[in-house]
Amino acid sequence: MAEVAEDLPRVAEERIGSSALDVRLTGAREPFVLRGLAADWPVVKAGLASGQAARDYLADKARDRAFPVQIGAPGGGERLFYNAAMGMNFQSAQGPLSGILEDIAASEDEPEAPTIYLSSIDMGAYFEGLSEENRLPLGERKPIESIWIGTRTRIAAHNDVPDNLAVCAVGRRRFTLFPPEQLANLYLGPLENTPAGRPVSMVDLRAPDFAAHPRFRAALDQAQVAELEPGDALFIPSLWWHHVEALAPFNVLVNYWWRDAPAFLGKPEDALLHAILAIRDLPETDKARWRALFDHYVFDNDAQLIEHLPEQARGVLAPLTAGTAGQIRARLLRSLSR
Repeated sequence: MAEVAEDLPRVAEERIGSSALDVRLTGAREPFVLRGLAADWPVVKAGLASGQAARDYLADKARDRAFPVQIGAPGGGERLFYNAAMGMNFQSAQGPLSGILEDIAASEDEPEAPTIYLSSIDMGAYFEGLSEENRLPLGERKPIESIWIGTRTRIAAHNDVPDNLAVCAVGRRRFTLFPPEQLANLYLGPLENTPAGRPVSMVDLRAPDFAAHPRFRAALDQAQVAELEPGDALFIPSLWWHHVEALAPFNVLVNYWWRDAPAFLGKPEDALLHAILAIRDLPETDKARWRALFDHYVFDNDAQLIEHLPEQARGVLAPLTAGTAGQIRARLLRSLSR
């Protein structure tokens, strides 16, 4: 992958003060790197002292509860992915963070040691004071705050529905990003059987098989790379695909997910599953007619759609409110429960 990364363009870089972050994120639809944005975080400073200092800092903040962890097979490599039977090549376990961090420290210099990875850990639920001491000013956004802790790992290209601000706190991270429009060239795996809840590219980015995945060359033509040092941040817009590599023996990432949309709106991924259930396997003629209906009511949705109706009669065709969104949700629940 290093050779491929060297040939790919870099994500645009900026340096701004944290006070300007809210404005910079507003309306952003392209990825960008913010160098040194979190350089003053205590966890960043601890990691710059040593991996053990960072582990001690995190252990001191951990709540007294079991932490979920993924553990690869000894000698199984850094890639957390499917096995030959399309199961997972790692096992899930739970334990106190102190013990997990001790296992990471004990195997830090062993090349055949199993990969150990704590993914998307809720910072408020699993740590006391960690979020408060390591925080970014995100304005009125109310993000999900997660922390990712582990050894060297490679996570296949996937996307997320929310916008994402990812902060490299300890170690080094490399992100390879693909625009949303490249989904057909990424050779995605199953929707429902995934390593971490989102469909992933089946292409091994370090050793792409272009005979099996010829369209992946087109995806690489549109790819960008971001390499993050401690304190750097990367903005990943909604639905951008990203392959993530943790490159140091010990790595910590903090990320913030949010949607710039009213909380009462439904989840687009639920609509996708419902469309697979209701439309995908219809005859082609019927699908074409439903495509036209979706364009009319959802994707085009211009003012002419409802201007001939009295305002009080527009119902869910008018811009949604919490009330009309609730009506749709109730109707769907009744329909799906039959």
